[in-house]
Amino acid sequence: MNKILITGHQNPDTDTITSAISFSYLQNTLGKNTEAVALGTPNEETQFALDYFKIHAPRVISSASDETNEIILVDHNEFQQSVSDIEELTILAVIDHHRIANFHTSFPLYYRAEPVGCTQTIILKIYKENSIEIPPAIAGLMLSGIISDTLLFKSPTCTQDDINAAYELAKIAGIEVEKYGLDLLKAGTNLSNKSAEELISLDAKSFEVNGKKIRVAQVNTIDYDDVFLKKNSIETAISNQINQEGYDLFLLVVTNVLDSDSKILAKGNASQTAEKAFGVQLDNGEAFLKGVVSRKKQIIPQITEALS
Repeated sequence: MNKILITGHQNPDTDTITSAISFSYLQNTLGKNTEAVALGTPNEETQFALDYFKIHAPRVISSASDETNEIILVDHNEFQQSVSDIEELTILAVIDHHRIANFHTSFPLYYRAEPVGCTQTIILKIYKENSIEIPPAIAGLMLSGIISDTLLFKSPTCTQDDINAAYELAKIAGIEVEKYGLDLLKAGTNLSNKSAEELISLDAKSFEVNGKKIRVAQVNTIDYDDVFLKKNSIETAISNQINQEGYDLFLLVVTNVLDSDSKILAKGNASQTAEKAFGVQLDNGEAFLKGVVSRKKQIIPQITEALS
């Protein structure tokens, strides 16, 4: 039987890696031959969850067509965020909670997209629909994905479905949600050993909006100075990426996970788009966005509208 690879997006975060693992376990229990893989190594937050529940990180790949012709996508659908040879593969299924864009297939597929805060919330529903028991360690990883993507339920993307799922999974995993959640989020804010290039690539996604190439990177912290004291080197790193990839706008979003606010740094020939999108005045490329924490709901839609 041909192995099916299950992967999340590039620059993987906790939801994307744990969703690949949990959905692969589900599919294998249903009799499929799948493997969870990743398009990058886990960040500190994700590694904290993997270590806590004693599960190995997925194998990292850069392409897939040399070992399979079938793939399942979790936590993304846009081709520029996926494995490099995605157009050479047959996409069997997509489980996602983002906008649908730049996506097409030659064959019918199973597509499950819901407006919730985390892919794991959808995957939990699929487990229950198929009456599949969730092992405690898998439940813990699924809980970790929800905590990460909803910032412990503070994100505006968080729904009651996410909250209900988190507490259901926590009971299976034997975890106290608030304590574990804060430890998980804090694990992802250790930026002291990160270079400027690493900071702008930890959690970055590319988008195309009305012919403009947009790159939005997000970094979680508990102190803005952890990032902005490196501003000069960060601006150099961003300029290098703009020159190499032709981005019209590179937006770095630095989110304080304790205060639930963000500061942005905008670069590129379309950087003034940020002023229109968020109703702010850039000061040396910077602006403060009160109450903004969600790239999916509070950043990308506003940028898209500003460029329309």
